[in-house]
Amino acid sequence: MSLVRRHPLITYFVLAYVLSWWGWILYAFELSPLPIVGFGPFLAALIVLAATSGKSGVGSLLRRMVRWRVSPVWYAVALLVPVTITVFAATLNVFVFGAQGASSAELGGWPNVIPAFFLVLLIPGLGGTWEEPGWRGYALPRLQTGRSALAASLILGVLWAFWHLPLMVVGVVHYSEIVLVIAAAIVFTWAFNNASGSVLIVMLMHAMDDTISGGFFSLMFSGADSVRQSWLLAGLWCAVAIVVVVVYGPQHLSRKHRQQEEDPVQPAMSTASPRVG
Repeated sequence: MSLVRRHPLITYFVLAYVLSWWGWILYAFELSPLPIVGFGPFLAALIVLAATSGKSGVGSLLRRMVRWRVSPVWYAVALLVPVTITVFAATLNVFVFGAQGASSAELGGWPNVIPAFFLVLLIPGLGGTWEEPGWRGYALPRLQTGRSALAASLILGVLWAFWHLPLMVVGVVHYSEIVLVIAAAIVFTWAFNNASGSVLIVMLMHAMDDTISGGFFSLMFSGADSVRQSWLLAGLWCAVAIVVVVVYGPQHLSRKHRQQEEDPVQPAMSTASPRVG
C-alpha cells in the first residue's frame, strides 16, 4: 500500500493493463468475444483512489461521471465530432477511392443506432465507454499537473493506444488504431477541459464513436476497403487534433478554461481536515 501511495499514477497504469488484459485468457478459451476487459481502467482508478484518497477520492471521480451541468455546446461536440469524422471517412472511401459501400440491408440498420448507443453508454464491457472514468477521470488530471494539456494528452494517448494491442493482435482493429487513439486523446482532452472536467461528456463521445464507427460504418467495409477506412479515420482524427491545438493552444487546449488538474484531496490515512479547492 505504501508503494501505491508513493507512485499512484504508475500503479494506476499497471493495474489498468493487468485488469484489462486478463480477458485474453477468456478469449483464448472462447469464453469472451474480445481479448480485453473494457472497464479495467475504471476498476484500476477505483482501487488506486481507495488506497490513496479513500472515500473522498472515489467520490470525486463518481461526481465527475455525472457532471451534466455543462454548456450544451459540449454535448453537441461529444455527439457530432465522432459522427462527422466517421461519415466523412466513409464518404471519401466510397466516392473517392471506390470502396464497396453499404448494402440496402445494412442501411436498414440505422434505427438500431440509438438503442445501441445507450447500451454501449450504460453497460460496462460492451464498448470503450467505461474506460473513460479511468483514462480521463483519473489519469488525465494527474498528467496535466505540471504539464501542458498537449503533453499530457500525448503521454496518455501512447499508453491508451498500446492498451488496445490485444485487439490489434487478434485483428479486431487495425494497427492504424495507434495513430487514431493518440490523436483522439488530444480531442478528448479538449472536450474534457472545456466541459469543466465532466467525465460524462467524454463517455458520451466515446460511446458515440464506438456506435457509429466501430458498430456501424466500419462493418460495411471488408478487405482493403476496411483497412483504408481505418486509415482515413486515423487521418481525420489527426486533422481535428491539429486544428484543436492550433486554435485553442497547447497549454490548456482551451481559451476560457484552465486544464483540469489533480484534485487536492487528502490521503486516506491522513487525519488532517480536507482542503477545499
